[in-house]
Amino acid sequence: MSMMRGFVYFLLALAVALTGFALTGGPSWLLWPAFVFLAFGLLGIWDMTQIRHSVMRNYPIFSHIRWIFEGMRPEFRQYFFESDLSGTPFNREQRSLVYQRAKNVEDNKPFGTEKDVYESHYSWVTHSASPRPVQEKQFRVEIGGKSCRAPYSLSVFNISAMSFGSLSGNAIEALNKGAKEGGFAHDTGEGSISRYHRKHGGDLIWEIGSGYFGCRHEDGSFNPDLFASQAATDQVKMIEIKLSQGAKPGHGGVLPGSKVSEEIAEARHVPVGRDCISPARHSAFSTPVELMQFIARLRELSGGKPVGFKLCLGHHWEFAALVKAMLKTGICPDFIVVDGSEGGTGAAPLEFSNHMGTPLREGLFFVHNLIYGAGLREQIKLGASGKIVSAFDMVRYMAIGADWCNSARGFMFSVGCIQSQVCHTNRCPVGVATQDKKRSQALVVADKWRRVANFHRNTMSALAEFVAAAGFDHPKDLRPWHFYRRVGSAYTKPGHLLHEFLDKGEILAGTEKEPWATAWALADPDTFRPREIAHRELCPPQAGVN
Repeated sequence: MSMMRGFVYFLLALAVALTGFALTGGPSWLLWPAFVFLAFGLLGIWDMTQIRHSVMRNYPIFSHIRWIFEGMRPEFRQYFFESDLSGTPFNREQRSLVYQRAKNVEDNKPFGTEKDVYESHYSWVTHSASPRPVQEKQFRVEIGGKSCRAPYSLSVFNISAMSFGSLSGNAIEALNKGAKEGGFAHDTGEGSISRYHRKHGGDLIWEIGSGYFGCRHEDGSFNPDLFASQAATDQVKMIEIKLSQGAKPGHGGVLPGSKVSEEIAEARHVPVGRDCISPARHSAFSTPVELMQFIARLRELSGGKPVGFKLCLGHHWEFAALVKAMLKTGICPDFIVVDGSEGGTGAAPLEFSNHMGTPLREGLFFVHNLIYGAGLREQIKLGASGKIVSAFDMVRYMAIGADWCNSARGFMFSVGCIQSQVCHTNRCPVGVATQDKKRSQALVVADKWRRVANFHRNTMSALAEFVAAAGFDHPKDLRPWHFYRRVGSAYTKPGHLLHEFLDKGEILAGTEKEPWATAWALADPDTFRPREIAHRELCPPQAGVN
């Protein structure tokens, strides 16, 4: 990167030298290459000083190649760019949608869908013959159960968990400023609350991970006094305990000491230059009942603010054990965020990214039905996260149980991420996922926070129009039968026929519907392990195996 900047100055110096040589007796034709070098040098200076494009600031002159190909793409993509992108983190259409909305560019397009309807329309929402007026007021949901003394009115679209340390200080600052101006919430990620989160005062959802960053003793255990002092600030609106994340559920992490700067150490309350470890499991609790007691403790320490947990659904009986613990203790979380295994991260083992954890649709459906079947759904709000970008993404999850949605990469794109997939190398070309000060300066907060706010506002406007077209005033009115999915080349089904649903209180009455019946039989509120007797009855050992 510094070599790129040096190249700009080299071109200017070369232009001056050639001009001087030509004017002092050298051949006059040297003025032509001098003019070319001067033009490119001035272009490089402009690239380095403009604030709208991060790539240009870090890679002057050469970055224009990207814009040339981007300009060619609409005309030539069917010949050169129509490869299957399903295996990439986000496809081209999703990225384009975010960029357009973040930049306030009209996202209407002519000629309809690009592909055959049977290939592209795997799922859709039906519309009404009598659409409702489009609601101008932002959709919000009240978070806080019967034990919550400080409920929070949350937007139905918010910034998902991304830590300072994974993202640069400039990226965090732009996200939080955008959240402040747009009236939505910003999840801190498990890296805790940094100076960049605090600078503009945007509403925070403080995520508490297994490392208890920002509220830990020196040995890594939970520190209630530090927690209470941070949670008491007005900027913190909700507390979220992270049990697991979709991209690498059940996997811990280590931030190498070489990356633990003074700013990261300040936010996380860890020593500078020492490895920062996130264990795979929590030390503050070890059973479902203890988790409920920890939730009640955090709620009290925070002054009655909403407290919940986030998880990627794993063993079904473990979540059923959590529900049994809620019933046994009378303590319920104010909210649960279901993170899909399709969610992203800066770095994860390939096997975890591709094959560990439950996808969002299946995880959300299971969680929603189990707490509804246990008669607890009215006390607990549900959030959904995992590759959510558009209004349709939100609608299809809200139709099967989500009260609100979170987006991580969508908002990353809004601050300039180009998905170069070098997040783990500290060499992000646009200053989003790096702690390199020279690289992060390419991300200009004064420009990018507006794109964050634009993306949220335009997506919420699209949601309002989408919901109105379906005949409703609020996305909470959507139901599974408003959502259709193709299940074969000649068959489609509405959402309520794709799965079995539990009735309110049905799990307590002894349902035989699967997978809830087996999960409930195996669940024990006093341990995360399956009940031994039920386990052997439901899953007898193979012949010759003890």
